Amino acid sequence: MTVMRKNPFLAAIRSGQPQIGLWITLCSGLAAEIVAGADFDWVLLDTEHSPSEIGTVLSQLQAFSGRRTVPIVRPDWNDAVKVKRLMDIGPPGLLFPMVQSPAEAEAAVRATRYPPHGIRGFSSTTRANDFGRIPDYLAHVEEETAVLVQVETRAAILQVDAIGRTDGVDGVFFGPADIAADLGRLGQPMHADVWDTVLPAARRLIAASVPVGTLVSDVDFARRLIAEEGFSFVACGVDTGILARGADALARKMRE
Repeated sequence: MTVMRKNPFLAAIRSGQPQIGLWITLCSGLAAEIVAGADFDWVLLDTEHSPSEIGTVLSQLQAFSGRRTVPIVRPDWNDAVKVKRLMDIGPPGLLFPMVQSPAEAEAAVRATRYPPHGIRGFSSTTRANDFGRIPDYLAHVEEETAVLVQVETRAAILQVDAIGRTDGVDGVFFGPADIAADLGRLGQPMHADVWDTVLPAARRLIAASVPVGTLVSDVDFARRLIAEEGFSFVACGVDTGILARGADALARKMRE
């Protein structure tokens, strides 16, 4: 018989310890296992912008089992049925995309909670509770599951303070690529207009003790967000981008 594991990612962002992460979009348990040895604090297993399905995510979660790195899963939508299936395979946290309002943030939280606090369906023997071997799972799963919500438009940023205060929300993630598109800067997530929009909102949340995160591929800027701006969880790259750039550089070097 086992006990419910503590979530080190949640403990860290709640106590102000910055968490360095990586985006994972390769649909492979083996690729996830390779990354698991890199010792990131957290990774994002993406199903919104990758062909991953439940079975793929399961193999990726298994690859991180026993590792220090905490895998967070992004559903492809804020959908209670999909969330129910993901929760049953035991992710330590979920990042909900395109949350536009406090009501949508509340719906995300409720999808991760059993009644009476939510609408998650119950099954007694799932991977999440070690197939019935974790007797205190029901008592602790809510406090040990990270619920992160992603704001990706100007409309969402206008409501971000209320979104961040939603009961059960553990952190707010700014999506610079979609914010850039909404600002008319498609494909320019590092444009000054994007960060002139994001940073004031992020600073308000941080001042209110709401953990804030994002994804940027510029490592120096990622470090600045943590060291100078107070961001709590920042992903500094994407696995497919790392593979593409590495392959390109190797081929180019050989052809010189």
